[in-house]
Amino acid sequence: MRVALVCPAPAGSRVGNRITALRWSRILRELGHTAVIASELPERPFDVLVALHAKKSSEAVLRCRELYPERSVIVALTGTDLHRDIHHDEDAKRALALADRLIVLYPGAESVLPRRHRPKAVLVVQSSPPIRRVERPRARTFDVAVVGHLRSEKDPFRTALAARLVPPESRIRVLHAGKALSADMARRARAEEKANPRYVWLGELSPARARALIGRCQLLSLTSEMEGGANVLSEAAAAGTPLVASRIACTEALLGASYPALFSIGDSTALAHLLSRTEHDSAFLRDLGTRARALGELLSPANERAAWETLLSAVAAPPKLGAS
Repeated sequence: MRVALVCPAPAGSRVGNRITALRWSRILRELGHTAVIASELPERPFDVLVALHAKKSSEAVLRCRELYPERSVIVALTGTDLHRDIHHDEDAKRALALADRLIVLYPGAESVLPRRHRPKAVLVVQSSPPIRRVERPRARTFDVAVVGHLRSEKDPFRTALAARLVPPESRIRVLHAGKALSADMARRARAEEKANPRYVWLGELSPARARALIGRCQLLSLTSEMEGGANVLSEAAAAGTPLVASRIACTEALLGASYPALFSIGDSTALAHLLSRTEHDSAFLRDLGTRARALGELLSPANERAAWETLLSAVAAPPKLGAS
């Protein structure tokens, strides 16, 4: 099968959509299909369109339906799609209506969809390749990784603000890997680094270096206000790196509502308490690491490949569900 992956992020970008498109293209080739990534509807022949991001790829979805009504259309829903755009943006709504299948990236995400579109939802949980874990029992610092580009949906400075609240004798250091997606975010990162001795902004790292950072830090902090799948969570699981996270639908679905290291969105004090506890309570930290390793079984590349195999088999056979 020939699959066209439409991704709004350009070639060379390290934003999440592009990383996902690259991983999916590899999976599709492993399954024996051909895959091409484009920023708009490609002219070369294809059998299935996979559009990443309902809003940003809506034009490609519409053109595919107009030009090739017999071809299958799959729309992969991001966090901003699920938790904002499909409820308010007309382009995103149109992409939902025209799609044959809708990819959701965490269990239960289909409940966010308008009821008429829920039968289209297919779960494809994101995975990560294995990441080498580097233990540092005598490290001079207790390093907390924050891996994500600097944009408002990620609440990118929450871990830095929480680190300001830990006791003076704490060894906590926040290592933040991510590109500032606006000049204002860059200014804030530089100002925070200057004012907060516990915060280091590393800027944009290659995927390999970002994974290595997750593997060598004692903890990963995920502070997002909305997520579609949180690939960084998959990477923490692949490394067995303990994780603290904001309590949002995605993290509750993947980690469990009773996961002991969830904190309310924007609550710096609660996050500071968790940071301190992971630093000083070795049993708690080990438990989080055990939970991360167990999660790695769910978020495995084998499971992601199997989900894609099932999805493509389904769209290859009528009836289709689009244009509802």
